[in-house]
Amino acid sequence: MFSFRSIKDYHIFLQNNVDGCSIAVKHYLSKIEEKKHLNSFVEVYAEEAIKKAEQLDEKRKEGKPLGELHGVVVALKDIISYKDHKLSASSKILENFTAIYHATVVERLLAADAIIIGRNNCDEFAMGSTNENSVYGKVLNAADETRVPGGSSGGSAVSVQAGLCMISLGSDTGGSVRQPADFCGIIGLKPTYGRVSRYGLIAYGSSFDQIGIFGNNIPDVALALNVIGGHDELDASSSLVEQEEYQNQIEKTPPKTLRVGYLKDAFNHESLDSEMKTKLIDFIKTQVSKDFTVEEVDFEYLDYIVPAYYVLTTAEASSNLSRFDGVKYGFRTLEKDISLKELYKKTRSQGFGKEVKRRILLGTFVLSAGYYDAYFTKAQQVRKMLIEKTKLIFNDLDILILPTSPSPAFKIGDKIDDPIAMYLADIYTVYANLVGIPAISLPLFLHSNGMPFGIQAMTSQFKELSLFQFSHHLMQQYKSYENPTL
Repeated sequence: MFSFRSIKDYHIFLQNNVDGCSIAVKHYLSKIEEKKHLNSFVEVYAEEAIKKAEQLDEKRKEGKPLGELHGVVVALKDIISYKDHKLSASSKILENFTAIYHATVVERLLAADAIIIGRNNCDEFAMGSTNENSVYGKVLNAADETRVPGGSSGGSAVSVQAGLCMISLGSDTGGSVRQPADFCGIIGLKPTYGRVSRYGLIAYGSSFDQIGIFGNNIPDVALALNVIGGHDELDASSSLVEQEEYQNQIEKTPPKTLRVGYLKDAFNHESLDSEMKTKLIDFIKTQVSKDFTVEEVDFEYLDYIVPAYYVLTTAEASSNLSRFDGVKYGFRTLEKDISLKELYKKTRSQGFGKEVKRRILLGTFVLSAGYYDAYFTKAQQVRKMLIEKTKLIFNDLDILILPTSPSPAFKIGDKIDDPIAMYLADIYTVYANLVGIPAISLPLFLHSNGMPFGIQAMTSQFKELSLFQFSHHLMQQYKSYENPTL
């Protein structure tokens, strides 16, 4: 029987099995069918995946050079363009739309011999924290099917959590990779803004969005970033900073001189679950401090983060989503004999879900003439202050630690009617997106309610190697600290 532990072990398996890729793909297709009630996939590319696996098995037999992700089974969030495949952002307004080009990350996955097995469910247009805002219905958390998996990349997280693929890609605008990773007990990485091309990613907040990676261990996530990261001429926001070879260096033990800080205000915030606070603080002071220098960091801007984030991202969403009007592609209202203006209004009213409409309206409001300076300009000023504060923090520190979420995964329906409570739950994740730094969620703990939760680590921009080395050390040393299922 096929089982997956890591890409490294899988590649050893392939050396000893001439039809190994086919065995793996058939295993995952069987698991996807078995776990289809979790609703993590909206479409499975079964025939295509089997054919690709057979081609890769033949490639090994012929002794041809193999890609870095040879035979690795990958799932894509339904917001990443895969040419000649459906792409809907889990929204009615993109009903039956077929992608006409590859996202850059897809090009790089295919060039590295990866097998794309399907597209994952998500919150509509990546707007949500629970994966309850999808035209395809909610996704269930495999650890407790009465609880949410987090969002917006909930389907991508569950596909890794439930063993339905090896790694998956999501998008992270304000925590949409890290928070579901936290809720599902897996690893979730948001790289530095500009480290991974956004070409072919349906835009929510263009200055915040970043494609991220879900995996079960740090080496797999690092290898995936090595493949999909790097400059892309098709994305004007893509960084020219050269990418390091993470995969070959992550197992180096971080130096004892590594300086680790934790935001005192974050751990003392009233929103943080008391049991999580106790365990996280104890872990930092009794475990992390044994290996590294640890210090508290004052951060007076914590309560300004969420308001600034939602003002800016909804403003960008209002602009980005204006292109979905029912004229060129996607859903169009069935009503006849109406004016162009009415066509726009009815198509968008019928095609967008409640949460997306809420954010479009909020974004349009903060951009309006009478309120632009009061909201949008002020939020930009807060963002600038946060960037300057972050530079000062990383002048003195190498790693910054926060909780990932204020609570473990909550029950389905608990917060769906309270958008303010839902937005405030993003308090620990949106910071990294506002300032453009890399961040990762590490699944080290179990709550008394049986649900996993993690710790979040951050570094300064383009310091993913340090982040991987620190994270790998924690996972190797303390992966059974509170979560023996790892």
